[in-house]
Amino acid sequence: MTRLLHLHRPLVLFSLLMAAMIPVSLVGLAVDDRVLAGSPIWLKPLKFFISLVLYGLTLAWVLKFTTRWRKLTWWAGTVLAVGGTVEMVAIVGQVVRGRQSHFNVATSFDAAVFAVMAVTITVVWAMHAIISASLLLTRFTDRVAGWAVRLGMAISLVGLALGALMTRPKPGQNPADGIVGAHSVGVPDGGPQMAVTGWSTTGGDLRIPHFVGIHALQVLPLVVMLLGSRATVRAVWAAATGYGGLTALVTWQALRGQPLLQPDALTLAGLAAVLLATAVVAWAPTRRTTGTARTEKAVQPA
Repeated sequence: MTRLLHLHRPLVLFSLLMAAMIPVSLVGLAVDDRVLAGSPIWLKPLKFFISLVLYGLTLAWVLKFTTRWRKLTWWAGTVLAVGGTVEMVAIVGQVVRGRQSHFNVATSFDAAVFAVMAVTITVVWAMHAIISASLLLTRFTDRVAGWAVRLGMAISLVGLALGALMTRPKPGQNPADGIVGAHSVGVPDGGPQMAVTGWSTTGGDLRIPHFVGIHALQVLPLVVMLLGSRATVRAVWAAATGYGGLTALVTWQALRGQPLLQPDALTLAGLAAVLLATAVVAWAPTRRTTGTARTEKAVQPA
């Protein structure tokens, strides 16, 4: 706990608040039998709370590396924590009311709540972008960890932006019916879905690329930790190539209305291309200039 308090305090407090709400959601799942859009009504906030604990703590850790725009990035982290809190107040408030939070414009109040959520997630994205830019300009003493953080932040920024795909009106939707936007592609929301995640098993689901992209922020530093002394800048770039390619692939798959676990030949070909690109980055021979031997480390991005 003492180590946590040495990190960005507002983000740590935000993460602790999100963690404290996990048991509340679990109790809600146990005692509240209401179902909304095909899922237990407390499942959505539970997933958000878990994700935000990881996100908030990782950002708090990342901010300790910044050497540029220190005051600006501190405020960016603080605004991000406030924005995330407002987002979750809106989601839980709608759960208590038994109303859908996202895409719901059925009443003026529901529309106002959804509008507030749109503003807060835009603010979160902007603050994340500021921190990403600062880290790009930061000189890390450990180049391997530095690139893992930078690339993880960049892919995560894309993942956050992919959430906007869900807010677009779907074919046949009429705002007068109260819903504008959807998680699913090719099928209505609330149909057959995977356990725990709630992702559609009969159509595309835009929550998948959103989830995959956001958590690059944890995955790439974790790759470095797992590799230990074997971690290199090349390995980090290979991991980022594979992870970024996977994010693009599941986005394409979802937009085509295809369930995650039912890939067609095109999707499998895309996966093969991602694996090939990752292998090329990982194992391609290092270029050498005539008469000058250059080590792999010297030609890697700084």
